[in-house]
Amino acid sequence: MKIIVAGTGFVGLTHAAVLSEYGHEVYAYDVDNTKLDAYRSADPARIGHYVSEPGLPAIIAENINRYLFFVNNIEDIVDGTDAIFLCLPTPPRPNGSSDLSFYFKALDQIAPMLAKRQDKRRIVLINKSTVPVGTARQLEVKLKEHGVPNFGIASNPEFLPEGDAVEKSRRPDRVVVGGDTEEDLRIMRRIYSQFTNHVRISYIETTPETAEAIKYVANTLLLTYISFWNGVGARLGEAFPNVRMEDLKRGVTADNRISKWGSYVSNGAGGSCFGKDIQSLIYQFKSNSQATALLESVYDINEYQKTYLIDRAAQEAGATFNHKTVALLGLSFKQRTNDMRDSSSLKVVESLLARGVKEIRSYDPLAVEEAKRYFNPDKNHLFEKVTYHDSVKDALTGSDMVFISTDWEEFRGLSRTIEQAVKPPFLVMDGRRMIPDYKELVERGYSYIAVGSPFMSPVK
Repeated sequence: MKIIVAGTGFVGLTHAAVLSEYGHEVYAYDVDNTKLDAYRSADPARIGHYVSEPGLPAIIAENINRYLFFVNNIEDIVDGTDAIFLCLPTPPRPNGSSDLSFYFKALDQIAPMLAKRQDKRRIVLINKSTVPVGTARQLEVKLKEHGVPNFGIASNPEFLPEGDAVEKSRRPDRVVVGGDTEEDLRIMRRIYSQFTNHVRISYIETTPETAEAIKYVANTLLLTYISFWNGVGARLGEAFPNVRMEDLKRGVTADNRISKWGSYVSNGAGGSCFGKDIQSLIYQFKSNSQATALLESVYDINEYQKTYLIDRAAQEAGATFNHKTVALLGLSFKQRTNDMRDSSSLKVVESLLARGVKEIRSYDPLAVEEAKRYFNPDKNHLFEKVTYHDSVKDALTGSDMVFISTDWEEFRGLSRTIEQAVKPPFLVMDGRRMIPDYKELVERGYSYIAVGSPFMSPVK
């Protein structure tokens, strides 16, 4: 099939690449020529500057100019197109609502082209990014206003975890398609023919509104799992010294009715979806006079987690941050990505700077260049205190304390590296419970405080 994917961010680029892998003729459309040139190069480093996903550059290199094309104009290719996926950013506004300005701007560019097309075959426009319930209807109205002939609308939300997006595109848990007519659903089945009768993958057809709602409920429930364990499990481990966090998790999730996913404690969840989506759902509920207490509590707990370990260190360990040097391990919101959107590290840096630290010595395997854009000294001179280093050991050297913010595998079991880089007194703030042998550290004179555990002072 001939498919246009409008927008080449994380969702659009991954979706376009994997669709091309299945033999569709895919045109990835964007107005940013610099970004398109990077993709056309098939150079992993240049692609990773925009979207860093394992396996993605290889798919692009294999299919570019064969099944996959990167274009900044689609006027000449709309004829013969079967479907257009809209993969556009919908960032949150200050009031929590979704900013659909990018979405409607793109639509105002695409719709007139569709109205003029010579080929009057059925074409389906599909919302792929997360949009408020009812957006597909707004899409339908806009297309009618522009006089687009013979079109259908559909909602097909993405469920791609960053760092594993290619694998989850190839082998999703489910494919959700919301459409109005059998003709439109038939087109969607052709696009996803490899999934429609799969023995393991659920292919779900429903209304556009239900499909839109499924994405919000799914992400909100996932964040609820995380906030529950942080708000209940972690607090138990911190309040009662003999509660073992890992044993608590195993014992509770041994019940098959209880999800193992999310049963960890941490310094909060970040990324482009969870916080944005729950804020949008809160706004949608309020706009329809629905109660939001549960959703607001889930969101507030997650935000609180991002910096509360610093507050605990000050209160329980007597840590003073003024004029101190802090090593920060991890800048991305999770491992296997360079994405820093809503990352806990953003709040950590903000909190440490507010407490008057002398320097924040940071290290991340992938996200340093991204961090330099967030912590730009031209925007705030305090960001001059954020420095970047090539290894964990380099970041630790000369520091008074460390904050572990991201769950990169290389941060797991850092005791020996810490002992080699710095001598006690030294405080370890473990936001991801990455050091299982922390008791040995404490025995050697280091202080340790982690999410889900009481503060442990050195053995005298």
